[in-house]
Amino acid sequence: MADRRFHPWAGRLSLGRLIEISGAAAPDGADLAREFDGVASLSDAGPAHVSFLDNKRYLAELAATNAGAVLLHPALASRAPSRTLALTTRAAYAAYARIAAAFHPRPAAAPGIHPTAFVDPTAKLGDGTSVGPNAVILAGAKIGAGCAIGPNATIGEAVELGDGSTVGANASISHAVIGRQVAIYPGCRIGQDGFGFAIEPTGFVKVPQLGIVRIGDKCEIGANTCIDRGSASDTVIGPGTWIDNLVQIGHNVKIGKASVIVSQVGISGSTELGDQVMVGGQGGIAGHLKIGDGARVAAQAGVARNIPAGGAVGGSPAVPIGEWRRQAAKLRQLVKRETGDASEDGREE
Repeated sequence: MADRRFHPWAGRLSLGRLIEISGAAAPDGADLAREFDGVASLSDAGPAHVSFLDNKRYLAELAATNAGAVLLHPALASRAPSRTLALTTRAAYAAYARIAAAFHPRPAAAPGIHPTAFVDPTAKLGDGTSVGPNAVILAGAKIGAGCAIGPNATIGEAVELGDGSTVGANASISHAVIGRQVAIYPGCRIGQDGFGFAIEPTGFVKVPQLGIVRIGDKCEIGANTCIDRGSASDTVIGPGTWIDNLVQIGHNVKIGKASVIVSQVGISGSTELGDQVMVGGQGGIAGHLKIGDGARVAAQAGVARNIPAGGAVGGSPAVPIGEWRRQAAKLRQLVKRETGDASEDGREE
């Protein structure tokens, strides 16, 4: 359950209001005026909490829960204990997310410029924007209305940031045009030089990186992620794309809308990802490739070839996901034959 020292609480909510927020259905005759205090996991919840079940692995926890209400699929409603209201929905996790946000809305930063911040006289700040301690906003920058610039963040010359966007502590942004309601988490580096050079017998010649970074509306850029600006063309992140922590995106990369890039992924320069692509943690994608709409890249995969729309790959070098699974199964069989009957965790029986 949420620690209210760090997650401000909006107050109690009635069952009727929770149904409005989530779109879930309550059992016939349920008391819509009954109030709840917040959300919690199945194991931690009490009678005043709402929980959820979105994975059958946790059916035992459901049976033992003391939650006052639980969001779950209609097919599982009968598995809820009699002390717990079964709120049925086909999207339990999404419903839970909406309810959790209602109990604990993200607090808005107080508008104004901290006395220790530096804002160049030529920079433009929209109404209601907050600039935190020691933040720096350089010449010609345009910050939209209702933005929040965190402590020690740096907004470079001519950078544009759309309405309602946030920049976390110690982040730095240069050479970038960023849309509305974008969340940039602490420590991000956006718009720095791409890794571009020509090779000569005596060493390297730096290639000027003359593009910028363009980030669409409602994106999330995780903590300590780096997005290089383009060399000749721009680096582009499509609207609604979410990027996890510690991701590296090279120059000229283009990512479509509503894609998900998980932690520690590296995408090399000039590769293009379509819409709704998902790349698992620690995946690596070589440069100058095309990854089609809806493609899936498994965790730790090493991609060196184009992936068609809807394709799924795994392994390193990456191969179609079915082939990768067969390879893994054959390898396990080979190891068992070579070493004798070993248990799954690697210990001899």
